[in-house]
Amino acid sequence: MTEYALLIHPSANRVYAESAVELAAAELAVFSDLAFGGRLTDIGTTVIGGLPYVCFTGDELTDRDLSTLANLSARYAFFAREGDLLRPVAAAGRDRFDSDLITIPKYAGKTNEQFTKLLLNVTALATTGSAGAGRSGAVADPLGPDSPPLRVLDPMCGRGTTLNQAMMYGWHAAGVEIDGKDFEVYANFIRTWLKHKRLKHSAEIAQVRRNRTQLGRRLAITLAASKEDHKAGRTLDLTMVHADTRRGRDFFRAGSFDAIVTDAPYGVQHGTRGQADRLTRDPLGLLAEALPVWVALLRPGGALGISWNTLVAARDDLAALLVKAGLKVADGPGYAGFAHRVDQAIVRDLIVARRP
Repeated sequence: MTEYALLIHPSANRVYAESAVELAAAELAVFSDLAFGGRLTDIGTTVIGGLPYVCFTGDELTDRDLSTLANLSARYAFFAREGDLLRPVAAAGRDRFDSDLITIPKYAGKTNEQFTKLLLNVTALATTGSAGAGRSGAVADPLGPDSPPLRVLDPMCGRGTTLNQAMMYGWHAAGVEIDGKDFEVYANFIRTWLKHKRLKHSAEIAQVRRNRTQLGRRLAITLAASKEDHKAGRTLDLTMVHADTRRGRDFFRAGSFDAIVTDAPYGVQHGTRGQADRLTRDPLGLLAEALPVWVALLRPGGALGISWNTLVAARDDLAALLVKAGLKVADGPGYAGFAHRVDQAIVRDLIVARRP
């Protein structure tokens, strides 16, 4: 048995940094349960040399195991703890692209990148048994270095933070966004970024019509992480649709996504559009209408992860909506440890549910 120490990545967001250690411990508990069959034990937080660490014990972790753990959202460095000494342990995660894909976009209301990665991680780990992935479903490891790509949808994707993180992992990503400005800003950013990086890709924006009716606009990109991948046909699909999330079936096939991940409108700085296009500060109304659409897009064994402001919607009420939509809410180790303060008007939490 080896004791490990995870050094927490410094966060540019002071408020998030205050919760980062506890969030990392909760995320690690989910990793242990769903990717390692409970083999990571004695998970706890400590201070070493004045810096915060998450410590845990691992039973004969392989290089592949460490590569999975390298995807932890707050990981800065791994060490094997030997008495009073820390021995650096090399580990590389799934990242396929330069980090500026995630860090360049800056705008008011952007979700902290570390939290976006955390939400994507714990949702992906809850998926089971994809025929394409060839996993048995008992212990899922979609974050492993050689695991095949997932298909991820963010049905309220804003300016694409979730899409970029999924792309960073080498996964296929799709998003739906009702705000035309957000759609245009993301389309301009990602095309400029791809050209700047000189990555092989094709990109187009087209109107989506059916029966002479315009349904929305679609950005469709096919790209490769390297020239070698392009030659081998290992390409990724990136799609963003400018439309109402409740019209998702107009753009995507049923059962076509492994994971659906979204940050629900907090109902503070901005509200949500409910029936008759009226502004409301209660996200549950929109979610009640959208969830049946989202669940239809999720394959059996796929998982849905939502973050939201607990000050405007109770966890039990959101869980009830998920159950009503035919999902099973995850309640294993770690899931109760994600609530944290964003500001005086927002206490954010997340919930994950699986489609049986």
